[in-house]
Amino acid sequence: MTRSRDWPFLLFLLVVTIAGLLVTRHYGESWDELLFYKYADHALEAYGTWWQSGEAPSVGNTYDYYGPAFVMGVTLLARGLNVFLPGWLFSDLRHVVYFLTFQIGVLSFHAIARRWLSGRAAFGATLLLITQPVIWGHAFISPKDIPFMAFFLASLALGFKMGDVLATNSTFERLTQNWKNTSRRAKITLLTVTLVWLLSLVILFLTVSQVHGWLANLIRGAYENPQALVGDLFFKAASDAGKVSPEVYIQKAIVLLIRVKLVWLILSTAAMIWWWRKAVPAVRGLLHPVVLLAGVTLGIATSIRVLGPLAGLLVGLYLLARQGKRAIPPLLIYAGIAFAVMYASWPFLWPEPLPRLVESLGVMRQYPWKGQALFNGTFYDADKLPLAYMPVLLAIQFTEPVWLLALAGLVLSLWSALKRRDRSRVEGSVLFVLWFVLPLAGLLASRSPLYDNFRQILFILPPIFLMAGVALQPILEKARKGLLQAVILAALLLPGLCADVRLHPYQYIYYNSYVGGVEGAFRRFELDYWCTSYRQAADYVNRVAAPNARVMVIGPNHIFETYARDDLSIFSDSEDDLMGNYDYAVITTRYDLDLETYAGAKIISVIQKDGAALTVIKQLAGP
Repeated sequence: MTRSRDWPFLLFLLVVTIAGLLVTRHYGESWDELLFYKYADHALEAYGTWWQSGEAPSVGNTYDYYGPAFVMGVTLLARGLNVFLPGWLFSDLRHVVYFLTFQIGVLSFHAIARRWLSGRAAFGATLLLITQPVIWGHAFISPKDIPFMAFFLASLALGFKMGDVLATNSTFERLTQNWKNTSRRAKITLLTVTLVWLLSLVILFLTVSQVHGWLANLIRGAYENPQALVGDLFFKAASDAGKVSPEVYIQKAIVLLIRVKLVWLILSTAAMIWWWRKAVPAVRGLLHPVVLLAGVTLGIATSIRVLGPLAGLLVGLYLLARQGKRAIPPLLIYAGIAFAVMYASWPFLWPEPLPRLVESLGVMRQYPWKGQALFNGTFYDADKLPLAYMPVLLAIQFTEPVWLLALAGLVLSLWSALKRRDRSRVEGSVLFVLWFVLPLAGLLASRSPLYDNFRQILFILPPIFLMAGVALQPILEKARKGLLQAVILAALLLPGLCADVRLHPYQYIYYNSYVGGVEGAFRRFELDYWCTSYRQAADYVNRVAAPNARVMVIGPNHIFETYARDDLSIFSDSEDDLMGNYDYAVITTRYDLDLETYAGAKIISVIQKDGAALTVIKQLAGP
């Protein structure tokens, strides 16, 4: 972002970042975080075990099907931050990283918006996005959905920028000219060696289980028939072969192969880059830092959620539309970098890359979540929700101006596209369809299991705000005076800002006036489904509980335990008898558990916002 007129946005982003960091410790840990960071620990451990023993430990549940790139990074960054902020809880340090990642997403969204909108319209669209309570609230507590949205946005912004840079420095033209000037014999040699090199990487890295199986069979065959040529050679080379089982040498062979593969990857890749740069000098332009960064970002996005390649597809279509077949070479390098980063940062894939990647796609398409989702007062199985589930939630969880502006912007864009008056509007309309309409339609048609409202599809929602910006642009242009423009923006942002303040730190439970706000949504729609209010509940129990009190926690007891006093004994309904002797019960209102559990007990505190109870604390024993 180099436009000097964007300094108000950058100043705003700095102020918002500082404000967010100041309130980070107000937000409680979310339900999923503990298991995600156990998964991160396993993934980090794999970098040692794979190198030493050829094993990549997994957690053995659906978390394996999410790439661990982000949660591994958060774990390492939180450890580093702990050196400078030793008094902070690790969950709060992780939330700092979440929020800063969200800011990267905001910066990326603005960069994308500036491609098709004026500076003030892009600023307004970004303000509308960042002040949405449901998005702002998730920015502090989501270990996967907001980070994926942020990296998805960054992948798009950098991918589009990649196309600009390559076009600006004439890389496409110089590549074409260099290739024409290369002799036919040199072309055939270069392409043949490149294909052999790629084939070697495919065999070594994408057929891991087959190669390891072949090695194991070879060694077992040598043990079974030591007189044969292979057996004779093996026993001469392996001095201890007669003293240990074949599995020992199988493991040694696999570890040696892993190390040889890494050396081959580094040396052969360096050699190929050198050769291509010598034969086709313009190839240097394809190794521009923006190309490398775009590929790395897309790889990380894919290693957060397997739907990351959708960003690469959008970038590819954009470059092909702009540059035609000349865009193919940089796109191949871009895709290769992304795949390499995804593979390197996702240990679950290492033993069987392609089968496990396909398996991950299948699991994510029909995620096996066995709970129920509350929708309009009725509990539904996650795979049996009405078709209205997603459209209704999208209508009632954004502030009122969002869809009014977005629909107006869509009409303006389509009108301009059909009339072919404005190329930017044509591109914007196509992007809206490819990024939002088709994925949403596919989701609804596939009847994929859904839960926790629409947090899983946050990454396809930014186009709504781009369309809002399209409608905002002529409004701001007609209101030429800066003060009038500020008043208009303030009026549009006011519903979100007021809710952000009023619902703090539970902004993600927001519902608009169409259903009567949060109070109207209570026991009709999901509210604090991640039980972040258990932090406030723990604060209350810490103040009132006698030493060594016994507390039964219904739901994610690990959240409560994170903030509870050390002397308190914490029990869980999933592990302990509800009829035991306890002093207090902490109960989420999700699934109406507060109404069903310890129904006759005295309620001594309720964590609530806008008239909606999130957590209920009951006294089970007398003072």
